[in-house]
Order: sequence, then structure tokens, then C-alpha cells
Amino acid sequence: MSLRGKFEVTASKTASDGTVFEVLELQELKAYWNTSAAERLYFANKTGMKAKMVRIRIENSKIRLEPGALYFMQGNLEMKTSSGGGMMKGLLRKTLSGETFWVNEISGTGDIYLEPTFGHYFLHDIGGLEGGVIVDKGFFYAGSGDLDISICKQKKISAGFFGGKGFFQTKISGIGIAVVLSPVPLDEVEIMDLSGGKLSVDGPFAFMRSENVEFAVQKSSKSWFSTSVSGEGFLHTYSGSGKVWMAPTQSIYERLTYVPVGMGAAGGRGGGGGGDEDDGDYDYDDGDDD
Repeated sequence: MSLRGKFEVTASKTASDGTVFEVLELQELKAYWNTSAAERLYFANKTGMKAKMVRIRIENSKIRLEPGALYFMQGNLEMKTSSGGGMMKGLLRKTLSGETFWVNEISGTGDIYLEPTFGHYFLHDIGGLEGGVIVDKGFFYAGSGDLDISICKQKKISAGFFGGKGFFQTKISGIGIAVVLSPVPLDEVEIMDLSGGKLSVDGPFAFMRSENVEFAVQKSSKSWFSTSVSGEGFLHTYSGSGKVWMAPTQSIYERLTYVPVGMGAAGGRGGGGGGDEDDGDYDYDDGDDD
């Protein structure tokens, strides 16, 4: 299938087995029959939002997908579902890291297209000098067939309790290309090279790190008193040799999409609360007992 002229290839990487991973970006969504969707589409186009999908081209090889990632495929291809390394490994991955129990493998020769989205992908080389990476839950989307997707236990107990990432994360290792989700546009991702130093972050917006980088949660100051009055509390710290991928603008987008309590009912969108469901008015106590 040809998408020439409709999509622009904005990123491309080739794995050692010849598998080609590409991020395709639709230049413009032109029309839709629903006027409400057309209104949102108008503002999406005005703000520069682009629909994207990942195309993977394989030739006598295989890839691995998260369930639900496949959009369509063309060619001499076969898909099978497995636990990704045995029942126990799949169960541990599902129970501890929050990833899916089942994984899909597609083998043969042809083109595979993943679900379109307004979200963001980046293609990352796994292996070599940098080794594997550790990502937040749900951020691995697809990859070469030789990649190993496993769980990684937090080495520091503080990271499990206060890090906002749980006690287990997803580790991607082996040799190949991984399709990783990004919470922000790629030009807003900051890659910090620690080189044996230390990185302190106020918030959980570092979403990926090299496997040799250690994650912990520490007091912002040496004393508990200073920590309690500093306004910072606990900081996420990363140390060791390797890189950390951060999304510093993530909290801004989260604030923009946050609907205050009551706004859901007032706007007729559901959720929220704070007003009567029939008219969206707010109830309040004026202090009069009569």
C-alpha cells in the first residue's frame, strides 16, 4: 500500500536484520462528516497537531507488538500471540510492571501499520555501548523480534514508595529497534548525559533511562526540617553512567487538560461533579439556617 503524498516520513531506523521502522506524519486532516469533530479538527490543525502512525517493513524476519497496537498489515505475514518468554515471565510482567500478559509477534515479509494517534513516538536503538533502557509502564509500543521485554525492580525502596512509578518498571534489552511512546513532542524531550554525575528532578517527568542509571527518591535537603519548609519535599534522583530522557513540559500539558471539580457537569461532559446533573448549577451554603 502506498501512502506517498499523504504522509511524510519524519523518522526512520533500520535494524540489523533489515527491518525498517518509520514514523509517518499526516500533513493535514481535511474533513469529517461530524461538525463537532470538525471544530476540534480545525483547532488541531491550527495548533500544528499532526496525526502519526508507525510503519514497519519486514523481510523474512519478525517484530513484536503490544496488544492493540496493530492497525493493518499487507503482505505474506503471519501473526501469533504468546506470553513473550513463557507463562511465568508473562505473568510477572503483567502482575508487577503493569504490562500486558500477551504479546503479538508478526513474521514474514510485508508492511505493518500501527494505530494512528496525535501522540508522539520515537525510535530508539537498543544494544551496543549504551545497552538496554528502562521505561515507565506502558511506554514500550513495538520493536524488533530479538528484543527482550522484562520487568525491572526498583533498587531503592524509596523509589517504589515515593517515586510515582511503582516498584517495577519495564526493561528493554537485547539488540534492535524499539518504538517508544513519548509524553511530549520530540523536540521538547531533554536527554541528559549523566557521565557519572547526579540528576535531581522535582516530579516524575523522566520517563526513560539507561539500564545502568540508578533511580532513587531523596530529601531535597540534608535535614528533615529544611526539606519540610523548602517547598520541594522529595526529589527524584538519577545517578551513574548513562542517559535520562525527560519531558519537562509534560506537567504544562497535564494542567491544560485538567478539568476542575464541577466543570464536567457545567460543561455537559460528565465527570467532575459539584453540581446537579440536571442543570449543572452549583449548590452552596449561604450560612442562612432558614
